[in-house]
Amino acid sequence: MASLSKTKSGTRRILYVDPRDSRRRTLWLGKCSQRLAAAVKVKVEHIVNSVAMSGPLDNDVAQWVNSIGDDLHAKLANAGLVQPRVTVRLGRFLREYRQSRTDIKPQTVVHWGHTIKNLRAFFDPEKPLRDVTEQDAMAFRAYLVEQGLAEATVRRRIGLARQFFGAAKKQKLIKSNPFKQDGLSVTVGGNSARQFFVTRDMTGQILAACPDAEWRLLVCLARYGGLRTPSESLRLRWQDIDWERSRFTATSPKTEHHSGHESRIVPLFPELIEPLQECFAAAPEGAEYCITRYRLNNLNLRTHFKRIIKRAGLQPWPRLWQNLRSSRQSELCEQFPEFVVCAWIGNSRAVAREHYLQILPEHFERAVQRARQRAQYGAKPRCTAMQDTPTEDPENADLPLSDTLCKAMQMAGMGPAGFEPATNAL
Repeated sequence: MASLSKTKSGTRRILYVDPRDSRRRTLWLGKCSQRLAAAVKVKVEHIVNSVAMSGPLDNDVAQWVNSIGDDLHAKLANAGLVQPRVTVRLGRFLREYRQSRTDIKPQTVVHWGHTIKNLRAFFDPEKPLRDVTEQDAMAFRAYLVEQGLAEATVRRRIGLARQFFGAAKKQKLIKSNPFKQDGLSVTVGGNSARQFFVTRDMTGQILAACPDAEWRLLVCLARYGGLRTPSESLRLRWQDIDWERSRFTATSPKTEHHSGHESRIVPLFPELIEPLQECFAAAPEGAEYCITRYRLNNLNLRTHFKRIIKRAGLQPWPRLWQNLRSSRQSELCEQFPEFVVCAWIGNSRAVAREHYLQILPEHFERAVQRARQRAQYGAKPRCTAMQDTPTEDPENADLPLSDTLCKAMQMAGMGPAGFEPATNAL
């Protein structure tokens, strides 16, 4: 059993007997309320009993030990009642966590690297991980904004920071995640200002400026096949193409962690046939992939693509490759049901509406044209009867041509015998 006492100065202390040597020990709590001191005494008694039995702490006491402040924890550790806390430094944790995640893809490694670099630049790498506060997290967001990063990029990097500190919490290195708080959003919404529709004429100019057949295929796979580039385009194999049934299988590393979304079937659109045949004719013997020359991880396709666009006499647009996919999805949704197009492109309808589908100038022109047609049609005297049958339309040749006959048909009531012929009772 333990007991509480209070000195004349108001300092409280817990007196207990150490079961390892039967000596009387004192745990100084400092100035605190009687209620708090009593609660700590109860926990200390449980800890002493566990030490006496050489057994583990029960869950409630273990959670309490993990939740208490560093000062009290250090006092318990100095008394030999608990293990000392290991001070994990921010820089070391980020490095070790990155090294432990051997399952992430190369592009994810790049994204993580940017966020880790930002964290190490803003925080002192030697800063204890548990000392990062919610105020620090908000200040880190402001720092990213000051670097001139787009709002979507800021939110993604805050989301990665939340993921890193969430892992630290699971490892019980911190009590709470400072990046998981109200007002620190990680949701990336659509940005219509960064949408751009790449027309077929523009695509033709770009294809003419491409240096070789594989570059032309890369552009066509994104613009007319709707593939993610480079992740899906570079994984397209010759065996994935079903020439006979005019379709191909697109492997999707981005969505493969979702069951049933490891790949998808895409129509072999006419715009893809010639570029594929051109690359097939030039492919070396035994080639597995359709794109062979641009497969290096350190090859920046975006930089090369910008040069090609400028060579074509055009100005590069935002999100070069994604807007090619966006253009194709917007185009296809004019002809096919949205759920079908989403299955071909490989995204959900919610994502498509938020990030891909675009409102084009043609939509406004069509709307105005239809409004004019309706206005012109409505200006004619309206007949309460059926309209005259157009003479050039054979499908309506059996309809009445006379307004008088039409009105008679509309106004006539059903006879007493009804429309069906009379029959004997059954």
